Amino acid sequence: MAKKGLDDHGQGVGRREVLECMVWAGTGVLWAINGGVPHSVGLIGEAAAAESGGFTFLQMSDSHIGFDKKANPDALGTLREAIAKVKAMPIKPSFIIHTGDITHLSKPEEFDNADKVYGEAGVQLHYVPGEHDMIDEGQGKAYLERYGKGSKGAGWYSFDDHGVHFIGLVNVVDLKAGGLGNLGAEQLAWLEADLKGKSNSTPIVVFAHIPLQVLYREWGWGTEDGTQALALLKRFGSVTILNGHIHQLAQKVEGNMTFHTALSTAFPQPAPGSAPSPGPMVVPADQLRSMLGLSTVTVVQGNKPLAFVDKTLAG
Repeated sequence: MAKKGLDDHGQGVGRREVLECMVWAGTGVLWAINGGVPHSVGLIGEAAAAESGGFTFLQMSDSHIGFDKKANPDALGTLREAIAKVKAMPIKPSFIIHTGDITHLSKPEEFDNADKVYGEAGVQLHYVPGEHDMIDEGQGKAYLERYGKGSKGAGWYSFDDHGVHFIGLVNVVDLKAGGLGNLGAEQLAWLEADLKGKSNSTPIVVFAHIPLQVLYREWGWGTEDGTQALALLKRFGSVTILNGHIHQLAQKVEGNMTFHTALSTAFPQPAPGSAPSPGPMVVPADQLRSMLGLSTVTVVQGNKPLAFVDKTLAG
């Protein structure tokens, strides 16, 4: 399936353009790195990604543990199915990056259930919060107590692994219904300082819940000050930006930056502009698992392929 790039120029895009660029099936996309710039070169399967022998991690997103409405009465069950696929992988990933909305209502038992199932994967997890993880009475206190050790502010942090610099950003604090995400001056200043000592050749992976680019302003699918973060990242030769929130695949390469939003493990959402508002979308039961899934990312040092494999629960 051909992928068309988003062309929002920071202003959001029209319904037709967004619908053309969205990807609705769980397939794999192979990205080749030439001169530090990723280029899409075709579709691959999970085994092909593993054969690259590179450093592999997973992206999972939007588990919404506690959700039990008609769109998916058993979000915990579909998460278990996703983790079963992780356990069955021929090469275990180094870790899982979760791009937010671990829970649906920030309740202790929802976090407990999520921790239990994710713990079965047997690999380390790195989290950033979604807005559904920040709606407890402490406005994120429950999330930070569990996952915020060593982080700054509302939970942002960075770490290095296999020569790649990973940055977890938080853009869901004080999020208004239908409003764009926001990073804030404090976090942007921290990001600038965090990147200051990194050479231009350092591969960068940024992960946050809401897309940093504005994908669809009318539904709040973007980050108001995301362009400021992208400006700080522009000097690096290879930047990969991972997000969740929209519960559907959207992929784009713009210059030295590769953007990838992940499927949810809980429920799908409608295509931008195809419904009065975003939210859980009811689909026939036999189609649900084809719209839920997880992503494998393989990074190989040097001029070698960088692979994204988006796998659905139906596959």
